[in-house]
Amino acid sequence: MKWYLIPERGGASPQMDSVFRGHYRHTIDAKGRVSIPSRFRDVLADGYGDKLVIVPNGKAIDVHPLKSWEELEGRVAGLARLDPDARLFRYNYLSLGQDAVLDPQGRIQISSDYRERAGLSKEVLIVGLMDTFEIWDTERWAHFQRDSGGGTLDDIRARLAAKGV
Repeated sequence: MKWYLIPERGGASPQMDSVFRGHYRHTIDAKGRVSIPSRFRDVLADGYGDKLVIVPNGKAIDVHPLKSWEELEGRVAGLARLDPDARLFRYNYLSLGQDAVLDPQGRIQISSDYRERAGLSKEVLIVGLMDTFEIWDTERWAHFQRDSGGGTLDDIRARLAAKGV
């Protein structure tokens, strides 16, 4: 089966060498700083810059390059102002976005509140998701992988193939 990169609706197609890809284990220091993998820093330097937006997603921390975050905000702003789903998304996700900047050592600071929301303690897994990445507590990630209920990889591939991927 061949895999193709499908451009996200409303956004530009990322270049294959300019995506966040892979899993990386890191630790959070006592001040709440986590080092972003050098491969991800290379992607950021190749068109995104050092400004990021972090937001808890209920299980982990989503990390968006500022440019991608602004595109998301633009797509949501284009929805009807009184659309109940758009309002809930604004309240429950967009309003939680916090600016973060890579420091000279390639780290970002995650507030204690956001670390608590995501269950982040010391050991984390940084998961590339093409145009964004997530920061997971390693134990929480293991539980998610075990309990996600999405079926086997073959099941997921079959469902995606039915959608044209």
